[in-house]
Amino acid sequence: MAEDLKVRYSDKDLAEFRVLIEDKIEKAKSHLDLLKSSYMNDGNNGTDDTSPTFKAFEEGSETMSKEANTQLAIRQEKFIRDLKNAVLRIENKTYGICRVTGKLIAKERLKLVPHATLSIEAKNMQK
Repeated sequence: MAEDLKVRYSDKDLAEFRVLIEDKIEKAKSHLDLLKSSYMNDGNNGTDDTSPTFKAFEEGSETMSKEANTQLAIRQEKFIRDLKNAVLRIENKTYGICRVTGKLIAKERLKLVPHATLSIEAKNMQK
């Protein structure tokens, strides 16, 4: 049985990562709310009385920015989901273990990419 135990981060380390991740989740949620409110906004910038050319240009850029905001919102939702999955890995004490090599992912990497599931070594093998 003892050989089945993998090296893992201490409960103290896991608690620190949890604080970092929960903070990122809160920031990501507020960013997502901003994105959603900006593309749900009717976008009327008072151009009704200006030239038709300007109005057409503005509607075109409005469509582009709505599409861009939608893409950003989708990416933000995925980021939040990845962060929540990282919290689950903390709870079952598998956080920070590379899913390919089974080795610990470097703390520096986890601080930069707290939802990482691959070590740099495993990531480089994918290329």
